[in-house]
Amino acid sequence: MFKLETEHLILRDMRLSDENAFVAMSQDNKYQRFYSESDCDSDKYRQLIKLFVEQAHEVPRKFYQLAIESKLTGEFIGTVCLRLEPDNQASMGCGIERKSQGQGLIEEAVRELADFGFNELDVHRIYAETISKNLAAIKLCKSLGMRQEGYFREHRFFKGQWWDTVVLAILRSEWPLA
Repeated sequence: MFKLETEHLILRDMRLSDENAFVAMSQDNKYQRFYSESDCDSDKYRQLIKLFVEQAHEVPRKFYQLAIESKLTGEFIGTVCLRLEPDNQASMGCGIERKSQGQGLIEEAVRELADFGFNELDVHRIYAETISKNLAAIKLCKSLGMRQEGYFREHRFFKGQWWDTVVLAILRSEWPLA
């Protein structure tokens, strides 16, 4: 089983036993603000966890959808992912339960996975796309040294309205730990 460790966290492959905590995190109203109605369905998250467990066994591995586990409690508190793409590029995403927000834990997790991507997987560029109103995600990306590369007006339609999106990215040559 794949595992990375930080001072406060264990980043590991998702397990079927993470399902209840993963679904509960996805059903929080704050979490759902920037997702479409279909992306908020609890059954979708039950299907996703099965997919993530399967993807962990693919060779070559292209998806690192990892559980974030608190070293203090041993509990699932979120998820962080790195999806490998052609030409040594990767997209990144994350989510953390509300009670664990504001403690720097998601930044610790994302930083560790980005470092793994750049230094172990030889990724050239990591990017993230988010809704422009998701200020916490944008702040997180910028804390990693990512810069805004694109702004797409009325790019996604859900919850009865059009949403702008932004793309932020960082190159391996810009990564401070490379």
